[in-house]
Amino acid sequence: MNAALPLPPATLADLRADMRAARQRAIDAFRDHRRPDTLLTELRRVVDHTLLALLALHPLPDGAALAAVGGYGRGELYPFSDVDILVLLHRPPEGADEERIAGLVTALWDIGLEPGHSARTVDECMAEAAKDITVETALLEARYLAGSRALMRRFETAMQEHLDKRAFFSAKLLEMRQRHTKYNYTPYALEPNCKESPGGLRDLQVILWMARAAGFGKNWGQVARAGLLTTDEARQLRRAEQAFKRLRIELHLLTGRREDRVVFDVQAALAEVYGFKSSGPRRASELLMQRYYWAAKLVTQLNTILVQNIEERLFPRPGEQAQDIDDDFYCLHDRLEIRRDDAFERNPSLLLRAFLAMQQNATLTGMSARTLRAIWHARHLIDAQFRRNPVNRHLFVTILQQPRGIVHELRRMNDLSILPRYLPPFRRIVGQMQHDLFHAYTVDQHILMVVRNLRRFTMPEHAHEYPLCSQLIADFDRRWLLYLAALFHDIAKGRGGDHSELGAIDARKFARDHGLAPADAELLEFLVREHLTLSSVAQKQDLSDPGVIHQFAQRMGDTRHLTALYLLTVADIRGTSPKVWNAWKGKLLEDLFLMTRRVLGGDAPDPTAVLENRKHEAMRILRLYGLADGVQKPLWNQLDVAYFMRHDAPEIAWHTRHLYRAVNSEEPIVRARIAPAGEGLQIVVYLKDRPDLFARICGYFDERRLSVQDARIHTTRHGWALDSFIVLTQGTASEQRSLLSLVEHELKEWLSQEAAPAGRPRPAYGPLGGRQSRQSRLFPISPSVDLRPDERGQSWILSVTASDRTGLLYSLARTFARHGINLKTAKVMTLGERVEDTFLIDGPTLNNARSQIQFEQDVLDALQ
Repeated sequence: MNAALPLPPATLADLRADMRAARQRAIDAFRDHRRPDTLLTELRRVVDHTLLALLALHPLPDGAALAAVGGYGRGELYPFSDVDILVLLHRPPEGADEERIAGLVTALWDIGLEPGHSARTVDECMAEAAKDITVETALLEARYLAGSRALMRRFETAMQEHLDKRAFFSAKLLEMRQRHTKYNYTPYALEPNCKESPGGLRDLQVILWMARAAGFGKNWGQVARAGLLTTDEARQLRRAEQAFKRLRIELHLLTGRREDRVVFDVQAALAEVYGFKSSGPRRASELLMQRYYWAAKLVTQLNTILVQNIEERLFPRPGEQAQDIDDDFYCLHDRLEIRRDDAFERNPSLLLRAFLAMQQNATLTGMSARTLRAIWHARHLIDAQFRRNPVNRHLFVTILQQPRGIVHELRRMNDLSILPRYLPPFRRIVGQMQHDLFHAYTVDQHILMVVRNLRRFTMPEHAHEYPLCSQLIADFDRRWLLYLAALFHDIAKGRGGDHSELGAIDARKFARDHGLAPADAELLEFLVREHLTLSSVAQKQDLSDPGVIHQFAQRMGDTRHLTALYLLTVADIRGTSPKVWNAWKGKLLEDLFLMTRRVLGGDAPDPTAVLENRKHEAMRILRLYGLADGVQKPLWNQLDVAYFMRHDAPEIAWHTRHLYRAVNSEEPIVRARIAPAGEGLQIVVYLKDRPDLFARICGYFDERRLSVQDARIHTTRHGWALDSFIVLTQGTASEQRSLLSLVEHELKEWLSQEAAPAGRPRPAYGPLGGRQSRQSRLFPISPSVDLRPDERGQSWILSVTASDRTGLLYSLARTFARHGINLKTAKVMTLGERVEDTFLIDGPTLNNARSQIQFEQDVLDALQ
């Protein structure tokens, strides 16, 4: 250290003030010039000087040394990072030594530093390093600060003797894989951790740790000179490292704390700091995050190359024989190798053939670093001429037609920038965020997830997940058209306009360019254009209405189109977010598919026959419970055709079992069971109808944090309400079963009171809602209301869209009650943080233009 330092201030307060002033000067200079390394070095120097001054007030134990470790030892200190120090002792501390160490640590806290500290002898350091690779890594970066230089040299010698470069490499590789597993192996999370996520700062640090331990260098220039990197790759990694360092610094400064996650709350502010401006339909924050993902993708790819290169140097296998694949490729160490470094320049078509070779040779576990590097550097050869080449067009389609390796190779092609260059529209959505409140991945990763879900339907080991999908895809010829449709279904996201229509245009051009048969081209375009239709009809329209099914069947045309769309829809919804899919949505999709398939197969049953069959089936179930024929008549005589069309036989039997003795009950009857789909609860409510009944029921669900998924509202001929609900709650199946009797008791009590009950404390279990999420607040959905008459002109269809929040349905229900609106049925669709609800309603308010406008305005206010 520099001996010509100023004398330390007389008090801790002076020391704290001087340190804060010096830190602020360094930060102000960074804001002027934005040089990350300069700031990190200057902050480290400020703390170095402060520590040395502090030692004058709180000296080390006799013969001890003080060392910086971890990131601080490496010479980098972020604005709000911990200051990691090691008090190195020549013997275990005794009473006076422990007091000195405690005094030093307390003083560090007093002056505003957050120390991570340890006090150990050299032997204790070696023992801890042997037990924990994280400790060993931190100690490798130890940097002398003060005290006994002899003890520090002894420690450094012991570390070098202790270090096993092969064991260190294996341990760091395992640690990195475990960290990648924690972050789902993807750098494309919508709120990535710029330090720990795959492709982030930690990956760069791990490579340098591995290289340093193996003796290949301490920085990118030295690693390149050791032959592990090209000069250009070293320059790219250096640039990416500086970008991530700056991002981490900006995060600390914006949040005023140690924050490494690029959370939604700061993305807009970060974009402003970086000077990004909104462009058309894309937010400035989306442009910022796309740059982040591009950088993370670069780091991920070069990380793979470097790890392989270091591994081959540390674990050579000289005796292993190469196995020929063809004139251009061979297999070595179970990896795909190219015969010539300039193979791709000589024959650019090999850029696609390499991935086909991976699919067609089961012994290959990956590509060699040499092959990866060659592909990475040759990616610019994929231009318009390459895309027009019939050989390349045939190769690309052939990749999609292979029986194995489709998802792995498409992902590898995306990581190496081959897929985005071959499909220019795909390049625009690489790393593109989706702020629709229900997608959890960037657009390109979502698309690849959908392909992966389709592939899982074909695998016997996953047949238990979606048995119907597995059965359907087993009988579906030319499955590759489904994978191609998945590639294009969201390819036009972010352009503005209807992405389904724009994507269909891209798909049509692809089909024409690649010579697809007319029938295949038509199916591809149909799937891309209609990929939202099946889920929209299933979740927004009344599936008990034969007219809805017939109209949807006409749109499908035949069972092949219907089957393909069903498979794509299930894979698509499953590929958005874990929050979006649930068993109830799955049942709606399956019901619509099966009913439409019957119609398309010529089995369009007579509604009267359907009604009678449903009643006969319900009676058969009732007999199993010991009920005699005829007991159902008093209840069924009060129910019209609409009731029997909206409920299946098991539901009718369930209702009848509990209501046949109480047709004119003056007390509310509430019954609950586990929903038939196996997730959530099904609740039936029966009592004399009243204007505010739906609002009161929704008020209870709101208090209990039960999320309504479906509501079927029916009024009997003699004026009783028979309302059925599907609600979701958190918890295991056994916890949900224990909830049944509680809901029955509480809701009956709730409805028995004359006035609407005052709010009671919310329960501790099952909080599905709560306040608006951060994502909803930062990227809100503009509420919309659409009111139109149904096709028969007898009722009105109200469609609403808004950001989800607790109490939203209750607010709407109170608005209905205030305007005297009669609710016939409700379809409640929650997509992550977004709700798209559809209600079938009537009432005198809707027959007057002025009162109708006021009703729509009040609904909009409720959504706000």
